[in-house]
Amino acid sequence: MKYEILITFMGATAALAISPGPDNIYVLMQSITNGKKYGLATVAGLISGCLVHTTLLAFGVSVIIKENERLFFIIKLFGAIYLLFLAYEVYRSTGDISFSEEGVPKKGLGQLFRQGFIMNVLNPKVTIFFLAFFPGFLFSNELNTVIQFYVLGLLFMFVSAIIFSLIAVLSGMISEYIRGNSKIGVYLKWMQIVVFVGIAVYLLLSDK
Repeated sequence: MKYEILITFMGATAALAISPGPDNIYVLMQSITNGKKYGLATVAGLISGCLVHTTLLAFGVSVIIKENERLFFIIKLFGAIYLLFLAYEVYRSTGDISFSEEGVPKKGLGQLFRQGFIMNVLNPKVTIFFLAFFPGFLFSNELNTVIQFYVLGLLFMFVSAIIFSLIAVLSGMISEYIRGNSKIGVYLKWMQIVVFVGIAVYLLLSDK
């Protein structure tokens, strides 16, 4: 078992979770508008949805690995290209982080959990991202690939849950800091680019 691969995976997951995107901005806005516990309910829903994507990935790609190593390489190549495309999309963006508290409806804890879960499960971009991100981080030649994908999925959920929960709890401080530091969006933009390119290169060089 290659623990350094798991550590690299967790570091990449943390960097991605910190970078501004629709999920963490949504958590931030729910926390600012409705309160921290409502932001945490949103986090719980979003993270729970990742289990569905992990299951689809684990059983789908594991079969491919067993049947055709060349096809698995094509999946990794597709993943690297997709991540480079995401880096290019971030590069084209302005890097500005803008959010408005207006128009954020007040909902119950259960409603926010369900909405977060449905948002995640029905988002095809999450499925594609998991397919692009996970295969290069298989960490053992002995463990069943289904188990490995579940380990990666649970680590992804654990790390993302911690960071998203911190965003919910510290929502007031974070929003004030963003409003008071116009350059923070640019820094986070380049961090995203570096992470996406780094993972893409890693996928291309990984020998699994």
